[in-house]
Amino acid sequence: MKLATLKGTSPEQGASLETVATAKNARDGELIVVSRDLTRAVRVPHIAATLQHVVEDWSALAPRLDEVYQALNNGQLEDAFNLDMQALHSPLPRTYHWADGSAYLNHVQLVRQARNAEMPETFWTDPLMYQGGGDSFIGPYDDIEAVSEEHGIDFEGEIAVITDDVPMAVSPEQASGHIKLIMLVNDVSLRGLIPGELAKGFGFFQAKPASSFSPICITPDELGDAWQDGRVHLPLTVHLNGEKFGEPESGPDMIFNFPQLVAHAARTRYLGAGAVIGSGTVSNPDANGGPGKPVADGGVGYSCLAEVRMVEKILHGDSKTPFMRFGDRVRIEMFDRDGNSIFGAIDQQVVEYKA
Repeated sequence: MKLATLKGTSPEQGASLETVATAKNARDGELIVVSRDLTRAVRVPHIAATLQHVVEDWSALAPRLDEVYQALNNGQLEDAFNLDMQALHSPLPRTYHWADGSAYLNHVQLVRQARNAEMPETFWTDPLMYQGGGDSFIGPYDDIEAVSEEHGIDFEGEIAVITDDVPMAVSPEQASGHIKLIMLVNDVSLRGLIPGELAKGFGFFQAKPASSFSPICITPDELGDAWQDGRVHLPLTVHLNGEKFGEPESGPDMIFNFPQLVAHAARTRYLGAGAVIGSGTVSNPDANGGPGKPVADGGVGYSCLAEVRMVEKILHGDSKTPFMRFGDRVRIEMFDRDGNSIFGAIDQQVVEYKA
């Protein structure tokens, strides 16, 4: 099943109470069911108003939505409409809980190696994770507003899952059953602010502005055999200013799978329905075990600028690739083995924020 959220609109000033009550929520948007080929969609107000509503009552609502999904794919719904990706928000425009892991330890190793720091052995057994701001995500086709290029604007291509209510202290095996939906992420990072924040010993905050997610989220069964062992086994394709920047494999080098990440997040707390747990930057080492190579050199490339900069520093003593500047555009997408887009694309331009 494939689901999405139409951007919400506020009722006009002076509208009737009935109009206000039934208007699409300006913050949470309107739930729609999307066809498998991402061309058609249908509204489902008789089932659920928002995606948050669905994950809060998944067992009752998901089967009804799946019936609509099957009918939509079979061309049986007269009220279906042509899908405009740019009319979509992130599947959850906001959430009560957004936590991002760092399950691809090749990425972590490169960052630490570039600054001559050893990687603690515990990183291989205990996942890294930070809690981000879930109060306002960016739409997948909306601009990334940034205060200054000096902050080191970077993208991070990732995968994330959405859960229902997760009890505290679940095992990874139990956590697996709480993963309901999958989507892609652009975890925007301000690299120039990270060192100073980490030096305080209290984690990220200003260095992690609003993230964005793919226009479509899907149930794991949509991936077929590409969903194995709690991992997505497909390449993640990233383009920077129209040129392929990376196509790393998202499965084999994910040290901690999604059930493990969810269980880690829930070790000492409950996760409310709609919790979003990210994988961290998708990253592969080179075939010989060394740093990954750029696409132009026959490698799979990268999912963020920081990684190529670290590789340049390790191999050549200095980082030459610049971070994003105003006007730069990033596109993040995943295709099935037949070349079909699974989640739609995150396609965003960086612009200067003007208060």
